[in-house]
Amino acid sequence: MTSPKPDPIFSANARQHKRERARAHFEDHDFIHKRAAEDVVDRFETVLKHFENVLLYGPGAALTAKALTPKANVGKVTIADDISNGEDMVVAAAEALPFSDQQFDAVASVMALHAVNDLPKALAEARRVLKPDGLFIGIFPGERTLHELRWALQTAEAEVTGRVAPRVLPFVAVKDGGALLQRAGFALPVGDVLELPITYQNPMRLFADLRGAGETSHLKKGPKGGLRRDVLAHALTLYQKRFPSEDGGVHVTLELVALTGWAPHASQPQPLKPGSATASLQAAIQHQE
Repeated sequence: MTSPKPDPIFSANARQHKRERARAHFEDHDFIHKRAAEDVVDRFETVLKHFENVLLYGPGAALTAKALTPKANVGKVTIADDISNGEDMVVAAAEALPFSDQQFDAVASVMALHAVNDLPKALAEARRVLKPDGLFIGIFPGERTLHELRWALQTAEAEVTGRVAPRVLPFVAVKDGGALLQRAGFALPVGDVLELPITYQNPMRLFADLRGAGETSHLKKGPKGGLRRDVLAHALTLYQKRFPSEDGGVHVTLELVALTGWAPHASQPQPLKPGSATASLQAAIQHQE
Protein backbone atom coordinates (compact mmCIF):
# COMPACT_ATOMS: atom_id res chain seq x y z
CA MET A 1 0.00 0.00 0.00
CA THR A 2 1.31 3.43 -0.96
CA SER A 3 1.78 5.77 1.98
CA PRO A 4 -0.30 8.97 1.80
CA LYS A 5 1.45 12.01 0.41
CA PRO A 6 2.25 14.51 3.18
CA ASP A 7 0.37 17.78 3.23
CA PRO A 8 2.22 20.65 1.52
CA ILE A 9 4.24 22.82 3.89
CA PHE A 10 4.24 25.86 1.61
CA SER A 11 1.60 27.66 -0.41
CA ALA A 12 2.86 28.03 -3.98
CA ASN A 13 0.17 30.61 -4.69
CA ALA A 14 1.21 32.72 -1.69
CA ARG A 15 4.86 32.64 -2.73
CA GLN A 16 3.98 33.57 -6.30
CA HIS A 17 1.84 36.47 -5.06
CA LYS A 18 4.61 37.77 -2.81
CA ARG A 19 7.23 37.50 -5.53
CA GLU A 20 4.96 39.22 -8.06
CA ARG A 21 4.35 42.02 -5.56
CA ALA A 22 8.09 42.41 -4.94
CA ARG A 23 9.14 42.33 -8.59
CA ALA A 24 8.93 46.07 -9.28
CA HIS A 25 11.54 46.93 -6.61
CA PHE A 26 13.35 43.60 -6.35
CA GLU A 27 16.71 45.07 -7.34
CA ASP A 28 16.62 47.30 -4.25
CA HIS A 29 16.50 44.24 -1.96
CA ASP A 30 18.23 41.45 -3.91
CA PHE A 31 21.64 41.42 -2.21
CA ILE A 32 21.33 37.84 -0.93
CA HIS A 33 20.26 36.67 -4.40
CA LYS A 34 23.26 38.46 -5.90
CA ARG A 35 25.57 36.79 -3.38
CA ALA A 36 24.09 33.41 -4.28
CA ALA A 37 24.55 34.15 -7.98
CA GLU A 38 28.21 35.08 -7.42
CA ASP A 39 28.78 31.80 -5.61
CA VAL A 40 27.34 29.81 -8.51
CA VAL A 41 29.57 31.66 -10.97
CA ASP A 42 32.61 31.02 -8.76
CA ARG A 43 31.84 27.30 -8.82
CA PHE A 44 31.56 27.23 -12.61
CA GLU A 45 34.89 29.04 -12.81
CA THR A 46 36.69 26.46 -10.67
CA VAL A 47 35.61 23.49 -12.82
CA LEU A 48 37.98 22.85 -15.73
CA LYS A 49 35.25 21.89 -18.14
CA HIS A 50 33.16 23.54 -20.83
CA PHE A 51 29.40 23.48 -20.23
CA GLU A 52 27.81 23.96 -23.64
CA ASN A 53 24.14 23.90 -22.61
CA VAL A 54 23.25 25.21 -19.14
CA LEU A 55 19.98 25.60 -17.23
CA LEU A 56 19.71 28.28 -14.55
CA TYR A 57 16.47 28.34 -12.59
CA GLY A 58 15.01 30.07 -9.55
CA PRO A 59 14.67 33.66 -8.31
CA GLY A 60 18.41 34.23 -8.72
CA ALA A 61 18.70 32.69 -12.19
CA ALA A 62 18.62 35.92 -14.19
CA LEU A 63 21.18 37.51 -11.85
CA THR A 64 23.43 34.48 -12.30
CA ALA A 65 23.20 34.74 -16.09
CA LYS A 66 24.21 38.40 -15.92
CA ALA A 67 27.15 37.58 -13.61
CA LEU A 68 28.62 34.85 -15.84
CA THR A 69 32.18 35.51 -17.01
CA PRO A 70 34.25 33.99 -19.85
CA LYS A 71 36.16 32.08 -17.18
CA ALA A 72 32.94 30.28 -16.23
CA ASN A 73 33.19 28.53 -19.63
CA VAL A 74 29.45 28.39 -20.21
CA GLY A 75 27.81 28.27 -23.65
CA LYS A 76 24.07 28.50 -24.25
CA VAL A 77 22.06 29.51 -21.17
CA THR A 78 18.38 28.76 -20.52
CA ILE A 79 16.75 30.77 -17.70
CA ALA A 80 13.71 29.42 -15.89
CA ASP A 81 11.63 30.54 -12.91
CA ASP A 82 8.17 29.87 -11.53
CA ILE A 83 7.09 33.44 -12.34
CA SER A 84 7.77 35.37 -15.52
CA ASN A 85 9.82 38.55 -15.32
CA GLY A 86 8.99 39.68 -18.82
CA GLU A 87 12.36 38.59 -20.20
CA ASP A 88 13.25 35.66 -22.43
CA MET A 89 12.73 32.89 -19.91
CA VAL A 90 10.85 29.66 -19.32
CA VAL A 91 8.13 29.57 -16.64
CA ALA A 92 8.79 26.36 -14.73
CA ALA A 93 8.54 24.93 -11.23
CA ALA A 94 11.57 23.18 -9.71
CA GLU A 95 9.52 20.05 -9.10
CA ALA A 96 8.32 19.81 -12.71
CA LEU A 97 10.97 21.05 -15.15
CA PRO A 98 9.54 21.16 -18.71
CA PHE A 99 12.67 19.86 -20.38
CA SER A 100 13.79 16.62 -22.00
CA ASP A 101 15.81 13.93 -20.27
CA GLN A 102 19.58 14.54 -20.43
CA GLN A 103 19.17 17.93 -22.11
CA PHE A 104 21.73 20.01 -20.17
CA ASP A 105 25.44 19.83 -19.40
CA ALA A 106 24.90 21.74 -16.14
CA VAL A 107 21.96 22.80 -13.99
CA ALA A 108 22.08 25.48 -11.29
CA SER A 109 19.20 26.13 -8.91
CA VAL A 110 19.59 29.60 -7.42
CA MET A 111 17.49 30.50 -4.36
CA ALA A 112 14.64 28.09 -5.14
CA LEU A 113 15.07 24.84 -3.20
CA HIS A 114 14.24 26.29 0.24
CA ALA A 115 10.73 27.08 -0.98
CA VAL A 116 9.61 23.79 -2.57
CA ASN A 117 7.26 21.28 -0.98
CA ASP A 118 9.01 18.22 -2.42
CA LEU A 119 12.77 18.73 -2.30
CA PRO A 120 13.59 15.10 -3.25
CA LYS A 121 11.43 15.48 -6.38
CA ALA A 122 13.08 18.80 -7.28
CA LEU A 123 16.53 17.21 -7.03
CA ALA A 124 15.34 14.20 -9.04
CA GLU A 125 14.11 16.57 -11.75
CA ALA A 126 17.50 18.29 -11.90
CA ARG A 127 19.14 14.86 -12.16
CA ARG A 128 16.74 13.81 -14.94
CA VAL A 129 17.54 16.74 -17.25
CA LEU A 130 21.32 16.40 -16.81
CA LYS A 131 23.50 14.62 -19.34
CA PRO A 132 25.91 11.97 -17.99
CA ASP A 133 28.80 13.73 -16.22
CA GLY A 134 26.67 16.87 -16.00
CA LEU A 135 27.10 19.22 -13.02
CA PHE A 136 24.37 20.24 -10.60
CA ILE A 137 24.69 23.26 -8.31
CA GLY A 138 21.97 24.17 -5.83
CA ILE A 139 22.25 27.17 -3.54
CA PHE A 140 19.62 28.29 -1.03
CA PRO A 141 19.24 29.60 2.57
CA GLY A 142 20.34 27.10 5.23
CA GLU A 143 18.99 26.11 8.62
CA ARG A 144 20.53 28.94 10.72
CA THR A 145 19.17 31.67 8.44
CA LEU A 146 17.18 34.26 10.44
CA HIS A 147 17.46 32.23 13.64
CA GLU A 148 17.62 35.47 15.64
CA LEU A 149 14.38 36.73 14.10
CA ARG A 150 12.69 33.37 14.61
CA TRP A 151 13.57 33.41 18.33
CA ALA A 152 12.43 37.02 18.82
CA LEU A 153 9.07 36.51 17.12
CA GLN A 154 8.31 33.24 18.90
CA THR A 155 9.31 34.57 22.31
CA ALA A 156 7.41 37.83 21.91
CA GLU A 157 4.22 36.17 20.69
CA ALA A 158 4.31 33.61 23.50
CA GLU A 159 4.84 36.29 26.16
CA VAL A 160 2.20 38.68 24.82
CA THR A 161 -0.53 36.33 23.56
CA GLY A 162 0.28 32.96 25.15
CA ARG A 163 0.42 31.39 21.68
CA VAL A 164 3.13 30.81 19.07
CA ALA A 165 2.57 30.82 15.31
CA PRO A 166 5.28 29.92 12.77
CA ARG A 167 6.36 33.05 10.94
CA VAL A 168 9.82 32.13 9.60
CA LEU A 169 10.34 29.32 7.10
CA PRO A 170 11.96 26.06 8.23
CA PHE A 171 15.25 25.83 6.33
CA VAL A 172 17.20 22.73 5.24
CA ALA A 173 20.38 21.57 7.00
CA VAL A 174 23.40 20.95 4.78
CA LYS A 175 23.74 17.33 5.95
CA ASP A 176 20.16 16.63 4.95
CA GLY A 177 20.72 18.22 1.58
CA GLY A 178 23.78 16.06 0.96
CA ALA A 179 21.82 12.91 1.81
CA LEU A 180 19.05 13.94 -0.58
CA LEU A 181 21.60 14.42 -3.38
CA GLN A 182 22.64 10.80 -2.97
CA ARG A 183 19.00 9.70 -2.87
CA ALA A 184 18.39 11.53 -6.16
CA GLY A 185 21.20 9.56 -7.81
CA PHE A 186 23.96 12.15 -7.93
CA ALA A 187 27.58 11.03 -7.83
CA LEU A 188 30.31 12.80 -5.84
CA PRO A 189 27.84 14.81 -3.72
CA VAL A 190 29.23 17.72 -1.71
CA GLY A 191 27.51 20.17 0.60
CA ASP A 192 29.03 23.24 2.19
CA VAL A 193 27.83 26.33 4.02
CA LEU A 194 28.63 30.00 3.65
CA GLU A 195 27.57 32.07 6.65
CA LEU A 196 26.91 35.74 6.02
CA PRO A 197 26.70 37.73 9.27
CA ILE A 198 24.97 41.05 8.60
CA THR A 199 24.21 44.08 10.74
CA TYR A 200 21.05 46.14 10.50
CA GLN A 201 20.88 49.51 12.22
CA ASN A 202 17.10 49.27 12.27
CA PRO A 203 15.49 45.82 12.54
CA MET A 204 12.49 47.08 10.57
CA ARG A 205 14.81 47.34 7.57
CA LEU A 206 15.18 43.56 7.72
CA PHE A 207 11.42 43.16 7.32
CA ALA A 208 11.52 45.59 4.38
CA ASP A 209 14.27 43.60 2.66
CA LEU A 210 12.45 40.30 3.15
CA ARG A 211 9.26 41.76 1.68
CA GLY A 212 11.14 43.50 -1.12
CA ALA A 213 12.89 40.28 -2.12
CA GLY A 214 9.66 38.26 -2.01
CA GLU A 215 11.10 36.08 0.75
CA THR A 216 8.57 36.48 3.56
CA SER A 217 6.81 33.40 4.90
CA HIS A 218 4.49 31.46 2.62
CA LEU A 219 3.76 28.64 5.05
CA LYS A 220 0.47 26.98 4.14
CA LYS A 221 -0.60 26.69 7.78
CA GLY A 222 0.99 29.91 8.90
CA PRO A 223 -0.92 32.74 10.58
CA LYS A 224 -3.23 34.89 8.51
CA GLY A 225 -2.56 38.61 8.54
CA GLY A 226 0.30 40.59 10.01
CA LEU A 227 1.74 40.69 13.49
CA ARG A 228 -0.11 42.57 16.18
CA ARG A 229 1.59 45.86 16.89
CA ASP A 230 2.25 45.03 20.54
CA VAL A 231 3.80 41.68 19.56
CA LEU A 232 6.01 43.33 16.92
CA ALA A 233 7.16 46.05 19.33
CA HIS A 234 8.05 43.45 21.97
CA ALA A 235 9.84 41.31 19.38
CA LEU A 236 11.99 44.25 18.29
CA THR A 237 12.89 45.01 21.91
CA LEU A 238 13.84 41.39 22.57
CA TYR A 239 15.85 41.23 19.35
CA GLN A 240 17.88 44.33 20.17
CA LYS A 241 18.63 43.11 23.71
CA ARG A 242 19.58 39.55 22.73
CA PHE A 243 21.49 40.15 19.48
CA PRO A 244 23.00 43.66 19.62
CA SER A 245 25.83 44.68 17.32
CA GLU A 246 28.73 46.89 18.41
CA ASP A 247 27.44 49.86 16.40
CA GLY A 248 24.02 49.86 18.04
CA GLY A 249 22.19 47.76 15.49
CA VAL A 250 21.33 44.07 15.50
CA HIS A 251 22.95 40.92 14.13
CA VAL A 252 21.24 38.93 11.38
CA THR A 253 22.49 35.54 10.21
CA LEU A 254 22.03 34.60 6.57
CA GLU A 255 23.37 31.16 5.73
CA LEU A 256 23.75 29.86 2.18
CA VAL A 257 23.89 26.11 1.62
CA ALA A 258 25.58 25.00 -1.61
CA LEU A 259 24.99 21.48 -2.89
CA THR A 260 26.97 20.08 -5.82
CA GLY A 261 26.76 16.71 -7.50
CA TRP A 262 27.36 15.04 -10.85
CA ALA A 263 25.20 12.87 -13.05
CA PRO A 264 27.01 9.49 -12.96
CA HIS A 265 29.49 8.66 -15.70
CA ALA A 266 32.04 5.87 -16.17
CA SER A 267 34.95 8.38 -16.20
CA GLN A 268 34.27 9.51 -12.63
CA PRO A 269 36.23 8.15 -9.62
CA GLN A 270 34.56 5.04 -8.24
CA PRO A 271 34.64 3.90 -4.59
CA LEU A 272 36.44 0.65 -3.83
CA LYS A 273 34.30 -2.40 -3.30
CA PRO A 274 34.21 -3.70 0.30
CA GLY A 275 37.10 -6.10 0.88
CA SER A 276 39.06 -4.99 -2.19
CA ALA A 277 41.79 -3.07 -0.32
CA THR A 278 45.29 -4.40 -0.91
CA ALA A 279 46.71 -3.36 2.46
CA SER A 280 45.26 -3.76 5.95
CA LEU A 281 44.90 -1.08 8.62
CA GLN A 282 46.85 -3.33 10.99
CA ALA A 283 49.78 -3.49 8.59
CA ALA A 284 49.78 0.27 8.22
CA ILE A 285 49.85 0.71 12.01
CA GLN A 286 52.71 -1.77 12.37
CA HIS A 287 54.63 0.07 9.66
CA GLN A 288 54.21 3.38 11.55
CA GLU A 289 55.49 1.72 14.73
